[in-house]
Amino acid sequence: MARIMRREGDVSRRSLWQKIKDVALLDVGVLVRGGVSAGSLERLEELLLEADFGVPVTLRLVAEVEGLASRGQAKSEHEFQNALREGVERALRAGKSDPALVFATQAPTVILVVGVNGAGKTTFIGKLATRLKREGKTVLVAAGDTYRAGAIDQLRLWATRAGAQFTGSAPGADPASVAFSAIDAAVARAIDVVIVDTAGRLHTQDGLMTELQKVGRVIAKRIPGAPHETLLVLDGTIGQNAVAQARAFSAAVPLSGLVVTKLDGTARGGIVVAVHEALDVPVKFVGVGEQADDLVEFDPASFASELLASE
Repeated sequence: MARIMRREGDVSRRSLWQKIKDVALLDVGVLVRGGVSAGSLERLEELLLEADFGVPVTLRLVAEVEGLASRGQAKSEHEFQNALREGVERALRAGKSDPALVFATQAPTVILVVGVNGAGKTTFIGKLATRLKREGKTVLVAAGDTYRAGAIDQLRLWATRAGAQFTGSAPGADPASVAFSAIDAAVARAIDVVIVDTAGRLHTQDGLMTELQKVGRVIAKRIPGAPHETLLVLDGTIGQNAVAQARAFSAAVPLSGLVVTKLDGTARGGIVVAVHEALDVPVKFVGVGEQADDLVEFDPASFASELLASE
């Protein structure tokens, strides 16, 4: 899988690996002598934390590196780099890690999309609709964020671009009612996939979380077993706040997948690992730009390779 975190034409920047090599290792020759200095390990820990891996993952990776070095199993820069890369990939493959979308055995499949304002939720829905249409599926997008007229208009525009059908309501309408009506329309029109948007609710607002739970219950009442996917969209640039948001949403509704947006660089890419570790929920997609094609199905091996690439 190409282009997880870099787009063509991006200005080159010092990669996470370059920082580790230049600052944490200090002298790769130390590895050849069968050990890593305490200072180097401390600096490696700092760099991983700065890249938003979070404390549990960081401590595990540092311990793995120290163990390999002490056993003489990481005697070169290349071996050291591979050890870190393999550690990141293992973390991403642990627990629930299948990135494939779940589709209902009988249409329509209902995908509920949640997240806070500014995370890129509406853009993700447009990209997902485009992707599904290219796969030959019929798609209906439902504007469940009824609090902002602008959100309804923006989603309608994305649906039109994707070639998807659209349903909405007047600003201020009951979001659960919008979701129910959308599923009714999808059943009547033999639509394959319904994507239901929700308000960009702040994760600290309990009342809005309660409303989100209501939307889920109404969808399940209309189609038992639905929503078949509940995807949380997270802004990859906000660091450890993404973990707090993910935990709050997970406490309100059962999440089936994560979507991490705005990953156009490696500086804080560790947040993908940290959130997966905290929730044991698979990362399904990452967003790397604003265009319809800038949505990539997540692959742990490719992600780990890009995160710790030499350039």
